[in-house]
Amino acid sequence: MQFDDDADLDTSEVQDVRGSRVPGGRATVGGGIVGLIALVLGLIFGVGPDQLGLTESGQDPGPNASSAAEVAQACRRGSDANIREDCRTVGVVNSVQDYWRSEFARRGGVYLDAPTVMFTGRVSTACGAASSAVGPFYCPGDRKVYLDLGFFEDLRTKFGSTGGPFAQAYVVAHEYGHHVQNLMGTLGRAQDGQQGPGSNAVRVELQADCYAGVWAHHATTTPDEKTGRPLLKQLTDADIQDGLDAAAAVGDDRIQEKFQGRVTPESWTHGSAAQRRQWFYTGFRTGDMAACNTFR
Repeated sequence: MQFDDDADLDTSEVQDVRGSRVPGGRATVGGGIVGLIALVLGLIFGVGPDQLGLTESGQDPGPNASSAAEVAQACRRGSDANIREDCRTVGVVNSVQDYWRSEFARRGGVYLDAPTVMFTGRVSTACGAASSAVGPFYCPGDRKVYLDLGFFEDLRTKFGSTGGPFAQAYVVAHEYGHHVQNLMGTLGRAQDGQQGPGSNAVRVELQADCYAGVWAHHATTTPDEKTGRPLLKQLTDADIQDGLDAAAAVGDDRIQEKFQGRVTPESWTHGSAAQRRQWFYTGFRTGDMAACNTFR
């Protein structure tokens, strides 16, 4: 995965609040995928976050806290995205939104931009206060993607993904898939309270995987609005395999087998490893969002 070294990055599409405190709140212990696993197990076994150790503490953000001004200065060119994780996130957000703006325009519609908020520990959203424990997520209330960059390391070390830059890009593109669903009116289908392989909750997640694949198909040919050149110069077969591996790593069956020792399909909310791989690859192979009708 290689960005054009000379491309300009647009940091206005990313809000960096890492190290900030939520007014009236505290930093949360147990972030990233560890907390997500605990949350999944809690939903399965019917226990609350306090029983799972997801309680709050007054822990400080730590010495690695960053500022929006730092990112705005550090993430100027594609060359920065090729060497820094936070700048890479800026580059992926730029590329994903370049594509969806062009696709909506091609279809006679209007794409509304959605910023990504990078945070650590805990963040305030229109969907309520949230911690790193929930993993990356999209809030339809404020049309923002929320991301703790620590999740990417957890994805590799605790979830067993091969990792790599494109695994990170897949995660970001998946969340923007939910934004596209929100704009198109399909995201609400997941709110019927049902679970299982054929539930709307699973179908919504698989469609977001497919939309991530559609972006990947066009990523190296979608021109940046300012320069007319694509931000991404190269995606290799190995990059796509990293994306497929990341999609499989967060399959419900993989999570359940690894952390509870058995698979219970009736409680699935995101789809199996095979389903997630299949739908990401469907989007990548076709490059056509019409092929992403997971509700058929």
